[in-house]
Amino acid sequence: MSRVFILLSIVLVSIYQTEQAHFLTDDYINQINNEATTWKAGKNFHSDTPVEYFKSMLGSKGVGSSSNGPVKTADPNYENIQYIPRTFDARKKWKNCQTVGHIRDQGQCGSCWAHSTTSAFSDRLCIATDGKFNQLLSVDQLTFCCYYCGFQCLGGWPIQAWRYFKHHGIVTGGDYGTHEGCKPYRVPPSNDYKRTSIMVSTQPDLIDPATVTESPELSTTTEQEPEEKHSCKHECDGDTSISYKDNIFYTRDAYHLTPAMIQKDVLAYGPVEASFKVYDDFINYKSGVYVKTENATYMGAGHSVKLIGWGVERGVPYWLMVNSWNYHWGDWGTFKIRRGTNECEIEDSVTGGVPLTY
Repeated sequence: MSRVFILLSIVLVSIYQTEQAHFLTDDYINQINNEATTWKAGKNFHSDTPVEYFKSMLGSKGVGSSSNGPVKTADPNYENIQYIPRTFDARKKWKNCQTVGHIRDQGQCGSCWAHSTTSAFSDRLCIATDGKFNQLLSVDQLTFCCYYCGFQCLGGWPIQAWRYFKHHGIVTGGDYGTHEGCKPYRVPPSNDYKRTSIMVSTQPDLIDPATVTESPELSTTTEQEPEEKHSCKHECDGDTSISYKDNIFYTRDAYHLTPAMIQKDVLAYGPVEASFKVYDDFINYKSGVYVKTENATYMGAGHSVKLIGWGVERGVPYWLMVNSWNYHWGDWGTFKIRRGTNECEIEDSVTGGVPLTY
């Protein structure tokens, strides 16, 4: 009897997963393209990928949390900003900072909150030092050492990440599979989709389709080998020639931004973190300015990304964002989302911090 119950449970779970992943079907993508007027949808993942895979990557608990403070409303450096440009792209403004346009891969881990904040901090350090610092900071350290930030791969609060930078600092650390920096990322990229391998270019105008090669078709299964237990060790395990204690970088503060202050803060210091509610149509984003379609379903969680600019496309104002789902997703790993209407609560959920330089 128990075996029958177990088999029935497996069947029911399988049916549930299939039903919940309806947003990956061709019919749903066509429906989006019939409804959406400002953006285009397309396939980013295999149609049989279960919804649990996507939920595992949605780890921001910072949506709409600016009311919890502290909220930054003024800064002496804002006074030097004479006007807000109609279009702005941090990759073009600070071309010598290679981290600004770098697309990372968080794998099947809800560490988006750590990717976006460390990435923005890396950019800000490069900008503040006029390119003398030009490295990635350690997502791994933040994810697995900041115990008050949240729950590691089960999500966290971006504002707490900035507080961690202020009080404890962060070391350098490159992508998975590298030995770059003190503590590289240890969570492997997910292997349940066909990944495109790209010769990395940090500037949007320099991505040449001729350099893109596709890897062999990978398995559609979402099963992965169990990850090793991630412990927090205050020592370098990437480039072991680096001294951990001499490789720590800090911010002087941690803050939320009001919608009116976002552009000024980016112009003054560089990219910031932004969180938003994720709906199932967003998974299929390919190009244009994302606006939630009428029939989209809330995925039940938030996502954290890096805000690097803004502009207007076909009369629609947008924010320019860098995601952490690899270059295969969206518009070479980036996307645009409508600006000025608090789309998916994104304008209520922006955080930052100013680097300390010595």
